[in-house]
Amino acid sequence: MTFPSVLSNKMALAVVFLGLLAMAAAAAGNFNEDFDITWGDGRAKILNSGQLLTLSMDKTSGSGFRSKKQYLFGKIDMQLKLVPGNSAGTVTAYYLSSLGSAHDEIDFEFLGNLSGDPYILHTNVFTQGKGNREQQFYLWFDPTKDFHTYSILWNPQSIVFSVDGTPIREFKNLESKGVAFPKSQAMWIYSSLWNADDWATRGGLVKTDWTQAPFTASYRGFNDAQACIWSSGSSSCSSSSSSSGNNSWLSQSLDATGEQRIKWVQKNYMIYNYCANTNRFPQGPPPECSPS
Repeated sequence: MTFPSVLSNKMALAVVFLGLLAMAAAAAGNFNEDFDITWGDGRAKILNSGQLLTLSMDKTSGSGFRSKKQYLFGKIDMQLKLVPGNSAGTVTAYYLSSLGSAHDEIDFEFLGNLSGDPYILHTNVFTQGKGNREQQFYLWFDPTKDFHTYSILWNPQSIVFSVDGTPIREFKNLESKGVAFPKSQAMWIYSSLWNADDWATRGGLVKTDWTQAPFTASYRGFNDAQACIWSSGSSSCSSSSSSSGNNSWLSQSLDATGEQRIKWVQKNYMIYNYCANTNRFPQGPPPECSPS
């Protein structure tokens, strides 16, 4: 191979690489375009030309934001870097929710802890106002050292929570068993950083150390490219498009590898599962807890 052809191949690879970077940047979205800061009196900031968002909390107030768009099903990714150091008493919440007393909601909540102790990832699913479906996990990395991707796949078959591409929880559509499933209420994406030292860390025994304030969580890499936007009573996803390449996620379910990954996570990192709480359900667990 001659030197010019080697150079040409390297240039071609560089062009492809730059194209992939540009596609990734485009898919990542822009916080200025995608979200509104809803509270915090200046404690939430959008930086780096819309590529980074930070929430902060001090003794006076926390902060939060909400998506400009509503979604009725979607595959949604967000990269978070959580409050470092002594984060006891703090909660960083990242979730989808509709409005009203009969609302639907899909929750990631990150419960802070003393320095050196692990964060607790708290998940929950509300249907028609009913929650109480908590599962909690430790993570297999330090979520304060770098950004990690937290994803929700929500389609008519199931809701799958994932961390860095590893599924950790699945809530299946079991309407056939009389279990309500979120499928008719469009939801916004919300996130907030707030003080919950009455319950967040060791049941409220450990309080927020305000000498460590301000506490800051960071966000980047938002991606809703595979999601159904709900606007003016209609969806951006047509009913006939679920089998097309772009919307294959609408009919996606966990494969055998995904099922094995969930089992691995739940065996090694799950610390609470409402289905196993016999004190809470002396007559037996809710119907969604039984194997299908």
